[in-house]
Amino acid sequence: MIILRIILLLVMSLSLQAQNASQDKLDLPGDNLNLYAVLKIFRESETLEAFERTLNDDSSQVNNLDLDGDNQIDYIRVSDYPDGAIHNITLKVAVSKDEDQDVAVIVVKKLADGKVEIQLIGDEDLYGKNYIVEPNIRDDENTASETPNPGYTRTVQLDDGETVRVETVTTYQISQWPVVQYVFIPTYTVWRSPWYWSHYPAYWRPWKPHYWHYYYGYHFHWQYHYFSHYRRWPQYRVPGWYNRYYGSSFRSRSVVFQNRYRQGAYRNTYSRPQMAVQGSAVFVKRYPKAPSVNTKLPAFDKTGRPVVARPGLRPGTGRPGDPTPGTRPVVTKPGVTRPATRPGLTRPVTRPGVTKPVTRPGVTRPATRPGTRPPVTKPVNRPGIRPVTKPAGTRPVTKPVTRPATRPSTRPANRPIESRPVTRPVV
Repeated sequence: MIILRIILLLVMSLSLQAQNASQDKLDLPGDNLNLYAVLKIFRESETLEAFERTLNDDSSQVNNLDLDGDNQIDYIRVSDYPDGAIHNITLKVAVSKDEDQDVAVIVVKKLADGKVEIQLIGDEDLYGKNYIVEPNIRDDENTASETPNPGYTRTVQLDDGETVRVETVTTYQISQWPVVQYVFIPTYTVWRSPWYWSHYPAYWRPWKPHYWHYYYGYHFHWQYHYFSHYRRWPQYRVPGWYNRYYGSSFRSRSVVFQNRYRQGAYRNTYSRPQMAVQGSAVFVKRYPKAPSVNTKLPAFDKTGRPVVARPGLRPGTGRPGDPTPGTRPVVTKPGVTRPATRPGLTRPVTRPGVTKPVTRPGVTRPATRPGTRPPVTKPVNRPGIRPVTKPAGTRPVTKPVTRPATRPSTRPANRPIESRPVTRPVV
């Protein structure tokens, strides 16, 4: 049982190799809050109050949510709901005077040996189900992470084709993060954001939300950091967490938000692909010495999704795990690279079924496997006995006359007319 579990988790982690290095376009409201960036801020914060302040700072360019539709950025409140050795640190937005909407939750779990696991989980209303981001954990006794795994122990490939080295951390190192130590000190006072609808800190000034492509263009240059330190993960590390959280009293859902989502009110954010250049320019101006300043933005397909420079799977077209249409030609076999590296082959991905005779000119049965009909006859081996699919001896002439007329593409010139049953008029 243990071996089976290790194999299963190893396969899942390998399947995430391509996902780890793609900035999602989920076509959901969560597109405007990059959870990789949120986890980066959390790691760098000393307290939950400081985390909340940085998260809502215009200069961080992380919060781009406008869930209530007032054309102003929403203030994200951070509140902790401890449960024994587990801290559920929620991110909420006040959508109206009476309604809040959960955005995401950071689950911090302290293990028996003092080590710590962390997962940042997007609320399924904004990100779809099981959208989980976590650090690249190296020493995980409960999974197959200790086995050398190219999915997160070597390099990952970014949207522009560049490879970056994965930086792993141990669960002990996570326990040393300042904000993690803060929530586990004996004198910790549970943090609940004191702000609510229309009552926010004096230092905060809302701004107009950016179009998603501007947001993508800015965070595109952070990919080298995001995907070298964090990854998507398919499992909840706290058993039973999903049912407890989505059935809990501290999770909030807004009717206003649900109605706006059903009406398609959030779709307008994808209407300006050309804005990606402006977002990129802001990053370059702010971080001129970053290693990614000269990285060229990808093009966008007609759906507005980035056309990435490598084959593979992406986390989502509407939900995590969906293949990306139009940009990944080989989605069922992401590990196959032959069509790209050996263009001279006569068997491309589309398998038209008509190129095999070129590579095997000596074969006398090129038409028996056209790709659309099963091999039901052998006319070349026995031309005088079974010329057609129905070897009835009383009707040898009527059948072969109609077949070439109805399906000429499946009967090439390789079958000479002399091999037909006209030489036997009487049976």
